[in-house]
Amino acid sequence: MKKKARNLLKTIASFFTKHHKAMDDLPERYSYNPTLRWNADLESYFSKAYGPHHFSRISQALSRPSCYSCIRVNTLKSTPDAAIEKLRAVLKEKGADISKCDVEGMDYVLFVRGSGPHAIDYGCAADGKLPKEVLVSRKCAEAVLRGAQVYVPGVLGCTAHVEKGDVVAVSVAVEQPGADGGWVVGITRGTVLQGSETDPYHIERRGLYIGQGRAMLSRAGIFRVMEGLAVDMNDRVFNLPSLHDVLEGEIFLQNLPSIVAAHALDPQKGERILDMCAAPGGKTTAIALLMKDEGEIVAADRSHNKVQGIHKLAAEMGLSCITPYKLDALKSVCTTNESDDFSNHSCIKENHVGNVQGSDLIKSELEKSKLITFERLNAEMDFKKSVSNEKVNETTYTSKAAIRKEMRIKRNGPGRNQSVGGRVEKSKGFAPKSFDRVLLDAPCSALGLRPRLFAGEETIESMRKHATYQRRMLDQAVQLVRPGGVLVYSTCTINPGENEAVVRYALDTYKFLSLAPQHPRIGGPGLVGRFEFPDGYTEEWLRPGEEELVQRFDPSSSLDTIGFFIAKFSVGSNKADLQNSAS
Repeated sequence: MKKKARNLLKTIASFFTKHHKAMDDLPERYSYNPTLRWNADLESYFSKAYGPHHFSRISQALSRPSCYSCIRVNTLKSTPDAAIEKLRAVLKEKGADISKCDVEGMDYVLFVRGSGPHAIDYGCAADGKLPKEVLVSRKCAEAVLRGAQVYVPGVLGCTAHVEKGDVVAVSVAVEQPGADGGWVVGITRGTVLQGSETDPYHIERRGLYIGQGRAMLSRAGIFRVMEGLAVDMNDRVFNLPSLHDVLEGEIFLQNLPSIVAAHALDPQKGERILDMCAAPGGKTTAIALLMKDEGEIVAADRSHNKVQGIHKLAAEMGLSCITPYKLDALKSVCTTNESDDFSNHSCIKENHVGNVQGSDLIKSELEKSKLITFERLNAEMDFKKSVSNEKVNETTYTSKAAIRKEMRIKRNGPGRNQSVGGRVEKSKGFAPKSFDRVLLDAPCSALGLRPRLFAGEETIESMRKHATYQRRMLDQAVQLVRPGGVLVYSTCTINPGENEAVVRYALDTYKFLSLAPQHPRIGGPGLVGRFEFPDGYTEEWLRPGEEELVQRFDPSSSLDTIGFFIAKFSVGSNKADLQNSAS
């Protein structure tokens, strides 16, 4: 296993050596050399936790995308070799370099190589004439660095007299310190940019140029419409192939550590598994594929629309073992002694159908209900068609509001009240010890996601709130795993307070929990020790010997992944501990 992990490191490291290009020839202004801003107290905390030089490398890595895209092949619909062939055909114009993951059991994971940073010629003339420019929001820029185009909503300002077809330099507006001590962008949509130093935003754009493209609309057009392509990016600082809508259902774009988290859970065929914070469904579907779609996966999330998204993704990938629920993770354990008539696993709200796997009678009733619903809808549609046919010669007027509503429906779906066959099931929670395995991919500060151009909004206080929230969710998760089962906890943050400190809380609070080895193991060790804050609060991390049982993915390491953390617990049996935690 270690040999395979070393091979993976070599594969990913080669992405750098073949494609990494310096930008030293660019003028300092027209370069990409961002400095990630942090809250001062938080930066001090991280510098002490990692060491100042290490944290500086982490901060720099976060401001750049990974040098590759990681793809998970849906092995129920395709094979890795077939997916590689199709991807090469789709991406042939970009000369995509695609390889398989060398780690045992993960050959269905593919890497599509990117390149960068590249030196961009923005056409700065010797006579001092500066290029036309488009300024985009930070979130838009982060998407562009991952391979997206520049769309109208992301444009904040541009040079005067930009016309359709003009070549434009694309820069980024990043939050700056405000007068009240907070962070502000300070640029309103429609701002006219000037190339000279008299431009009040001239300094702020230095070192924040992400590429060059061709304007698809004039300046007037960009700020007149609400959507559409604004700039077609054809020369980027980082080149990562866009895989949006490519081979839908056959492949899924997912970060490598997230795939490793699904493997760490080690799901088996026929088991009952809970994904507590499942949206958008990437790890849920990864678990389903590892189970060969045999068993039961309960995918819970508190958002109605996100639960519908899980429904859609499971259907798109042809997975039938996933049952999504709308459920707050903090209420995952059923608080009533009443059991449902058709399931002893979950407590379901009135007038809502819960998980009915294993009950042919209920399945039959559900199918009948759906059939009746569809018949009613079809009857209504036929009636509307007959009415519209009678009025076909009448002059009709469609309001702009109706047009916007129709476009919104096409983009987001029919909505809560009009969705056909997609009613979200609401759960009151699940019975204790009713799952073989539980994955808690907890909501977190997300400080491991990249590329990231700003991090100043997080503070020590907000970090502590995240950790408190995560401990409460873990309290719920522990109660739901049967004795002998497995609990996996993961986050996408570099914050030890949300990672090692939560593991310390779990081990100290629940003596029947123990850290278990993870396979595959390609991440680094966890942090050992403690941290004492100026206000007297002490944060306990791992103890010697425990660091090798967790996986910490460092964005500055040669793996070049997002920042991520995985801990796997074996669950013993201790009724007294569970009762104390519940009280």
